[in-house]
Amino acid sequence: MRQLTLLGAAIMAMAAPAGAQQMIVNVNVEERPSPWVVGTCTIGPKAECPNADLSFADLKNADLTGANLAGARLPRADLRHANLSGANLSGADLDGARMETAFMNGTDLRRASLRGTDLTFIRAGHAIFDDADLTAATLEKAFLKGSSFQRVRLINADLQEAKFYEVNLSGATMQNSRLRFAIFQDAFMGGCTGCPVNWQKGDTVWEAEAKERGRNR
Repeated sequence: MRQLTLLGAAIMAMAAPAGAQQMIVNVNVEERPSPWVVGTCTIGPKAECPNADLSFADLKNADLTGANLAGARLPRADLRHANLSGANLSGADLDGARMETAFMNGTDLRRASLRGTDLTFIRAGHAIFDDADLTAATLEKAFLKGSSFQRVRLINADLQEAKFYEVNLSGATMQNSRLRFAIFQDAFMGGCTGCPVNWQKGDTVWEAEAKERGRNR
């Protein structure tokens, strides 16, 4: 029966007009249960899941807009492409979580633990990371305009090509972090340890490299 079904589908595809064949697209057909419940938490916008245990949970593409996840346990959870805009993740454990390309505008991450977390390409304008631990985290190509990183630990973090426009880094620790092509335009760095305080005054990384190449010719 399965072979007949596949054969019929193939014949229909061959018989379709050329224009119709060009309209075929790949669709994400990943199914989620309804309601989508993980542990004691019902996944969805404005979810009320403070202190929930979501360790290792598969939450790819989840819409958690405005959710209350304060103090939640999310170590090694998969939050790729999740919408966490306006969510409360203060005090949450997100160690080792995968959060690439997550939407985090206005997200509250105060005192959260994000050690070794992958935040590549996140969109986190005006998010609050105050007092969070981002040791060994990856924020490569992250967009962080207007966010607050006061007293944050960014030790051994990957910040390459991150956009720190107008970010408050007062009291932060940024030691041994990779900063290649990171942008700190109009960032406030008062009391920051290891921050590139002369970023807007001196040569950019690419300008310094161009000068070095010129000297070596």
